Amino acid sequence: MPLGTLDHTPPPFFKQGPSALTRLSLAAALSLFLMVADTRFKLTDPLRAAAAVVLQPLERVLLAPIDAAGSVAGYFRGLDAARQAERQARQTLAAQAERSLRLEQLQAENAQLRQLLGLRERLSVRATAAEVLYDAADPYSRKVVIDRGRTQGVALGAPVIDDAGVVGQVTRVYPLTAEVTLLSDKDAAIPVLNVRTEQRGAAFGHPSDGGMELRFMAGNADVQPGDLLQTSGMDGIYPPGLPVAKVLRVDRRADSAFAKILLAPLARIDSVRHVLVLEPVGAQMPLKPDTANDAAAGSAPAASPASPATAAPSRKERR
Repeated sequence: MPLGTLDHTPPPFFKQGPSALTRLSLAAALSLFLMVADTRFKLTDPLRAAAAVVLQPLERVLLAPIDAAGSVAGYFRGLDAARQAERQARQTLAAQAERSLRLEQLQAENAQLRQLLGLRERLSVRATAAEVLYDAADPYSRKVVIDRGRTQGVALGAPVIDDAGVVGQVTRVYPLTAEVTLLSDKDAAIPVLNVRTEQRGAAFGHPSDGGMELRFMAGNADVQPGDLLQTSGMDGIYPPGLPVAKVLRVDRRADSAFAKILLAPLARIDSVRHVLVLEPVGAQMPLKPDTANDAAAGSAPAASPASPATAAPSRKERR
């Protein structure tokens, strides 16, 4: 073969194109152009939207096994939670049934004992719902004004409670409103009974920290933090058994014969909005012997003036 007819071109494997640096520069410039164009002119938004529409069915198909696995796992978790809740509900129902049976038995025994001893049934106290209008104008006291007064049957000294416990006591009554002194007021006092020890005491307002204080308790008195205090019902105003406060702290000082006992009121004294005004227990209790005698003596003069028929025998007796 003549030498002039030979193909001197290199095979395709050895062909040289643009250099790698040139290709990198072109790719970088194209990428920068596309980013600037996408940022300024939003050129790729339609492309993205079209790709999202096209790929959405594929995504749903690929996510179907994951969703199915999550649904199955959630079903079994819900089933376990439902079984556990049912188990707890059955236990609670059994405990409540037992407590209800014991309560009915105790009520029956209480009724029998009261009938046997001839005791009076506990007085039923009438209540009036009221709403707190505003705080009293005196900045040095803890008082509120409610929207019920003498016209609605609110009496002076009536206890005021909420759903958690005793709030205070009515200290002023107007025709349409009434002023309530809260338990945390410096002049407030309420007789209490320690539920744990059955020991009576007197709780007073402690406005410095917005709570109460159990005063005149001996330094060695059996009082512990967490003790529940209720109304004793011995004052003729508060019905017995109303929650009042819990013992917060007990400081037994060696230099004093009395312990300093701080209490936390159970009622929402600072944020109460709706309350119940109870009728004082003394309004339904029988009169004391002295009071009954005074009342009888006050009613006797109406029939005491002697008539001629009754006055004549007395004169004969004197003769």
